[in-house]
Amino acid sequence: WHPSPPSPSPAPPSLPSPFRAPPASTSIAYSQGGSYQRSTQAAENGRLESESPPRPLDAQEAMSMLKDGRTVQSAMYVPLLHRCVEASDRGGLRTARALHGHMAKTGTVADMFVATSLVNVYMRCGASRDARSLFDEMPEKNVVTWTALITGHTLNSEAVLALEVFVEMLELGRYPSHYTLGGMLNACSAARRIDLGQQVHGYSVKYGADTITSMGNSLCRMYCKAGDLESGLRAFKGTPDKNVITWTTMISSCAEDENYLELGLGLFLDMLEGGVMPNEFTLTSVMSLCGARLDMSLGRQVQAFCYKVGCEANLPVKNSTMYLYLRKGETDEAMRLFEEMDSSSIITWNAMISGYAQIMDSAKDDLHARSRGFQALKLFRDLVRSELKPDLFTFSSILSVCSAMMALEQGEQIHANTIKTGCLSDVVVNSALVNMYNKCGCIECATKAFVEMPTRTPVTWTSMISGYSQHGRSRDAIQLFEDMILSGARPNEITFVSLLSACSYAGLVEEAERYFDMMRNEYHIEPLVDHYGCMVDMFVRLGRLDDAFSFIKRTGFEPNEAIWSSLVAGCRSHGNMELAFYAADRLLELKPKVIETYVLLLNMYVSTGRWRDVARVRKLAKHEDVGVLRDRSWIAIRDKVYFFRADDMTHPQATELYQLLENLLEKAKAVGYEPYQNAPELLSDSKEGYDDKPAAAAGSLIKHHSERLAVALGLLKTPPGATVRVTKNITMCRDCHSSIKYFSLLANREIVVRDSKRLHKFKDGRCSCGDFGGALL
Repeated sequence: WHPSPPSPSPAPPSLPSPFRAPPASTSIAYSQGGSYQRSTQAAENGRLESESPPRPLDAQEAMSMLKDGRTVQSAMYVPLLHRCVEASDRGGLRTARALHGHMAKTGTVADMFVATSLVNVYMRCGASRDARSLFDEMPEKNVVTWTALITGHTLNSEAVLALEVFVEMLELGRYPSHYTLGGMLNACSAARRIDLGQQVHGYSVKYGADTITSMGNSLCRMYCKAGDLESGLRAFKGTPDKNVITWTTMISSCAEDENYLELGLGLFLDMLEGGVMPNEFTLTSVMSLCGARLDMSLGRQVQAFCYKVGCEANLPVKNSTMYLYLRKGETDEAMRLFEEMDSSSIITWNAMISGYAQIMDSAKDDLHARSRGFQALKLFRDLVRSELKPDLFTFSSILSVCSAMMALEQGEQIHANTIKTGCLSDVVVNSALVNMYNKCGCIECATKAFVEMPTRTPVTWTSMISGYSQHGRSRDAIQLFEDMILSGARPNEITFVSLLSACSYAGLVEEAERYFDMMRNEYHIEPLVDHYGCMVDMFVRLGRLDDAFSFIKRTGFEPNEAIWSSLVAGCRSHGNMELAFYAADRLLELKPKVIETYVLLLNMYVSTGRWRDVARVRKLAKHEDVGVLRDRSWIAIRDKVYFFRADDMTHPQATELYQLLENLLEKAKAVGYEPYQNAPELLSDSKEGYDDKPAAAAGSLIKHHSERLAVALGLLKTPPGATVRVTKNITMCRDCHSSIKYFSLLANREIVVRDSKRLHKFKDGRCSCGDFGGALL
């Protein structure tokens, strides 16, 4: 497509004036004699034809005249058409069609100005077919008519049609105004045709329209939305007369890219120094910049500036300020701002809910994380009870909270809400729903939600493949990947991590190697450390330890802390202590930052009596200040959450719980359960275990870890046959894992424990992890 005009005229015409309404049709005047006339300008002296200014006709009077059947002038329809736009969601389209019929009857539809107004009204009411039909019937069209059609198609998410109309316009020898070009840039952005947008940019440069402020704004917006901030910045710098929209467009784009946060703040300072007063949209974007940088000090300065210019009560500004406080963990201040709001929008509620959801990961401990999750669930409940209704963003945020907390019951209620509100058809909400069911250990519900999805994205496919992998259904994961390829969806690096994990859990070496090669050769995805880790994990699970080390040497990648930890646990599990000690030395060279790694090493060294190594690990743990290992587990029963520590005696039914555990353990021993003698060495809450004495493992004094107590409560208080779901903040130990397998067999229950590494689904004496020692402490 070539945007240059097809006309062979020797000198290129200048761009027509933008959207100028003919002066003879700007309003309708009422004369004393009862006739209606357009207000016009005298040709020579600029005085109105009537000595006294006529009174403009409003929409009520115009409609009355139409109903009476009196003869009317064409401009009489304009206020009525404007009212159709204002009432577009309350029968405006029906009224516009009625007016169209009346105009056809009186012949007024031939008036280009009024017909153009009707084209615009149809587009704003979402009736693009009516607009196009009227457009084709018009005997005359000017640049305003073409522009109305182009911008209307873009407004109605028909960007491709807008592009086609522009091409048609050029082919007919018509020349666009800079408003037309701005509308085209918006269409190119919506259609993700940056290549066409660049051609429109070239056209605007050719005719000198690129220096017009509105064109500069459109160019900035198009390039920034396409992720090309460098080109957007060039367009910004090439706009000589920047207005508040120009500055805001560039600042808001910087706020969306973490690589340009400093630039965004610098632009804001330049804007103030240039004497341009920011509006509420600018300040909202600047506050978002502060939130992205987690800069509370600067955020407070911007908040003070909002008070200075009188924008503090503006709802978007308040929302972004509140969100900043949440991101910094100042939940009390954020809640104070929220509760002080006289009015709120769904964006306000979403900011609060998503804010609490995001800071769950940054909480200083698990108790604070769950507290914030509960606050998000409470806010969602209050939102449902309010006059506002949750939207797609609300549901995706709150479902992520349910996933993190393994709150299946609340997730099912939210699922019902998505059906009730019609949001279930959205692919983002559906993907969040599939992920929630997977994380809660309900693979059947996840499969059902996935199958019922009208459309699927690579994220959705990947989530489901990962779910099958986590639940030990490796063949289903592989089959789903093949279905994904057949559907035309393109897998990404995360998809291959999930797929290789499934092969690893099932020990499918040939399949894993084939998919690893496919990733590199067919999809040109360079392996990341997670892909290498899956391959190493697979060899270790199968006991092929030499192959695991050979793979590391052959590929030349540097294993990280997680991979060396898996090798230590796997070698120890298969009894090859020589390789285990070698992997441990390599692991210690990395100076691990995760406390569970030190627990793993301490257990191994204590069990083999290597007390010098025990002292070395304790000394390094103290030097790296990794903190203490806190054993915590949670279980939700009938909307109430119960919390346990190791050997916890605080529960009112503690006596019954311990009695039940003793009975279960005795029965388990009778059918083959053998307790592990080397229970985990816990760098406990009291920070014991840093001394260098060759004492027994501190963890050996612990009889019941937190997850066993939570499982016991679930067995005691839930109906027979109900699934018991427990969340644990650290990795399960071997002894608890082994005992809970027997509990599931003896109680004939499905028990789901999600620890810090993976999901363990116990049923009939087996676990979905395949009893791999590398997944345990």
